[in-house]
Amino acid sequence: MSSADLSKLKINRDAPSSFAAKPGRRKLKIALVVLVVVIAAVFAGARYNSVPTVETVTVAKAYPSQNYTLLNATGYVVAQRKAAVGSKASGRLEWLGVLEGSRVKQGEVIARLENRDVTAALDQAAANVKVAQANLEQGMAEFRDAEAAFQRSKELLEKKFISPASHDTAVARYNKAKAAISGYRAAIVAAQAGRRAAEVNLEQTLIRAPFDGVILTKSANVGDNVTPFSSAADTKGAVVNMADMDTLEVEADVSESSLSKIQVDQACEIQLEAFPDVRLAGVVSRMVPTVDRTKATLLVKVKFEERDPRVLPDMSAKVAFLSRPVPAEERSPVTAVQPAAIVERDGKKIAFLVKADKADKVQVTTGKSIGELIAVSGVAPGDKLVLNPSEKVTDGGAVNVGKR
Repeated sequence: MSSADLSKLKINRDAPSSFAAKPGRRKLKIALVVLVVVIAAVFAGARYNSVPTVETVTVAKAYPSQNYTLLNATGYVVAQRKAAVGSKASGRLEWLGVLEGSRVKQGEVIARLENRDVTAALDQAAANVKVAQANLEQGMAEFRDAEAAFQRSKELLEKKFISPASHDTAVARYNKAKAAISGYRAAIVAAQAGRRAAEVNLEQTLIRAPFDGVILTKSANVGDNVTPFSSAADTKGAVVNMADMDTLEVEADVSESSLSKIQVDQACEIQLEAFPDVRLAGVVSRMVPTVDRTKATLLVKVKFEERDPRVLPDMSAKVAFLSRPVPAEERSPVTAVQPAAIVERDGKKIAFLVKADKADKVQVTTGKSIGELIAVSGVAPGDKLVLNPSEKVTDGGAVNVGKR
């Protein structure tokens, strides 16, 4: 190869590159990227705007008794018959036979104080009765002997075989023996009274249930000193507290401005805070004739028409005062929802069930109105339905949940 040919192969570094010679290409590429992003955003926005935004409501359980409710009030369960059970005697608690929750019968011994001294006194009183009875028997023998001597003396006096003085001695002995009998009988009565007093003292060391009921709390334990009025230090007055569960009532405060809506023997429905799904029938038992001026309320007592073993004293309760008793067929809860969640399309009542941001069409059947709700079948409590569904909401279509 010649030197002239090699000179042609020399790189000219001063010559501009092809890319630098065309700066418009970079701007074109940037413009294309921006255009693609804008077009994607437009399509995404259009798709988002095509998905309707909806509000939802939750299907709930409702009780038909709401249609008869005139007034609602709150209160507490209270036992009308309750007692702090103690002893009239003083002593150390020796035995306690009940626990919290134990059921007891009237007259059942539930606790006992130490009573050996009282038992000894009772034994002594019983022995005194036997001594008095033995004295009476001895006196009766003496009386019979004196009576026989008196009769013989009388016969001998009539035949003048003895002097009047001898007869007077027999008469005196007879009268003395007769008078002694009265004394012996009086001694027996006194001894028996002493025995009954000792029995009472012994009975007072036995603590018995005053009525049928349930033990609520224990106030003393074995070994504690018990006194009637708990006046000494480290002593207990009551041993247990108990209540008659058959006398449970609800005490509710009712505003005096609402008293015109309630009356004695009015039907009620009781709901316990501990068991919100339980409704128990009740009736107004009485109204305490005193208004609490600080709260402007009247205390109304509602007794249970239905008993439930789960009801306990001091439970919180709600009372619905009704215009009439709830029919038996309306005692159970029904599924209900706001009427605005039900629409009619193609002659059928439907609702849209929201699951995973999609609306599924469900055919439903409606029933009676329950307050602001309406009974419905075809859905279950806890389901979320579209509220006021528009024509944009379709079966299986996507939705944006705006408010739950």
